Amino acid sequence: MRDQTRPNTPDRYLSNSDVRNHQLVHAVWELTLACNLKCRHCGSRAGAERPQEMTTKECLDVVRQLKELGTREITLIGGEAYMRRDWVEIIQSISDAGMQCTLQTGAWQLTDTRIAHAAEAGLVACGVSVDGPAPLHDHLRGRPGSFDAAIGALRRLREHGVTTSVNTQITAAVIPHLHTLLKEFLSVGVRNWQVQLTVAMGRAADNQQLLMQPYQMNELMPLLAELYSAGVSEGLLLQPGNNIGYFGPYEALLRGNGTEAMHWTGCFAGRNVLGIEADGTIKGCPSLPTVAYAGGNVRDTSIAEIWASAPQLSFARQNRRREMWGFCESCYYADVCEGGCTWTSHSLLGRPGNNPYCHYRASELKKQGKRERVVRRLPAPGTSFDHGRFDIVVEPDPNATRSRPAAGAQPRQPSRPTLPAAPERAEAYLPSLVLCRGCNSYVFPGTQRCPHCREDVPARQRQYDVALADARQALSRLTHVMQGFGLVQSREDHAESKVARSRPFSGPDPA
Repeated sequence: MRDQTRPNTPDRYLSNSDVRNHQLVHAVWELTLACNLKCRHCGSRAGAERPQEMTTKECLDVVRQLKELGTREITLIGGEAYMRRDWVEIIQSISDAGMQCTLQTGAWQLTDTRIAHAAEAGLVACGVSVDGPAPLHDHLRGRPGSFDAAIGALRRLREHGVTTSVNTQITAAVIPHLHTLLKEFLSVGVRNWQVQLTVAMGRAADNQQLLMQPYQMNELMPLLAELYSAGVSEGLLLQPGNNIGYFGPYEALLRGNGTEAMHWTGCFAGRNVLGIEADGTIKGCPSLPTVAYAGGNVRDTSIAEIWASAPQLSFARQNRRREMWGFCESCYYADVCEGGCTWTSHSLLGRPGNNPYCHYRASELKKQGKRERVVRRLPAPGTSFDHGRFDIVVEPDPNATRSRPAAGAQPRQPSRPTLPAAPERAEAYLPSLVLCRGCNSYVFPGTQRCPHCREDVPARQRQYDVALADARQALSRLTHVMQGFGLVQSREDHAESKVARSRPFSGPDPA
């Protein structure tokens, strides 16, 4: 059973100091490439184990090195991590070193015995992949019954005290079924649901019909916001992965859980995250293409040295303006966003810095009566973490409003502000953005006229502050009246009741 004395805040949460000092916080470790599923969207083409996967002794030394670097959480992935006979020994080593050990799994044949052994060794949390209702999930995962296996694993994990979450890849086929999935997850007690876009890597590049088209971001993002609100009301938190966004009107809701100061600030590969392949190859992110982003191998060089000096890992710590191209080069958010998820853009186009899977971009193009599609030009070669080559096609949007613009008016993208040059990426010089209350879009501090909706930003903020103060006063008065009728507890009575019901726990309640 897991340690009940762990703090409530997840170990992978980043402090300002973590971000500023590029502290390695979270390592994602492909323990083996062996897998008992045959997923049609698998970026690593998992199935058989890699040639020369690390020995148990080498794995235990990796644990030691990660501990010395100050790593707080290690997530085991595959393939399927439990296809290795020594996977429980590795979990025990991670736990004994004082680091949090978590698991991501497809859960096929994740038996009660396997879960019991892992929990006893120190596994504290597990994310289970569910990519659609049963027929779609089973089709994507290549195993009839894999949906039922995943749902059953969630129950068994909780019975052994392991915190659970669900992960869903957003394919074109799953979008119409997301409301159904939400109901399914609520019915089995899911409390955390992470979603991410399927990326054109590995088998997903072979099955391009699985890929969502960039213009569908205009459909997906309001749907996710709707699901977020519906989930929160029932105790489920929907969270977007790093390749979903960016900077549309739902950014604060989805990425910040409603906290306005939270927004996308660029790729975290090699800044606070590390990826390890089963043969000892080190990358800044486990999802990145190996050929372009491998910084070394633990058999040749220490992880500390690779982390400190390999340019294949440290690229995201630098100012990346020179990498920007296409739409992203002149985007209003370019200096903060830096092209979104590196994995998504590189796998699609062969280099980073231009990411069509962006809500702001899709919505700006829609205003101009345009949309973008991706079309495969070159196939993937068929190796692990490989990718083909896609082209971006810009075309008229058949669903665009057919209104006639004013004489001489041309829709244009908001101009990109000028920020001071800096030798490093440096959070020190990138300001936190603020919300325009006219359109819920982010703008740079000090902006007077919103470039997106043309509203007076300070004036709309003052109106918002007044309305918020009025609402709080109304709520206070209503609460006081309801307390008088005995319909709600006073704050003091509520606090005493809460203390009486409390019990130690190490994270979100798995029930």
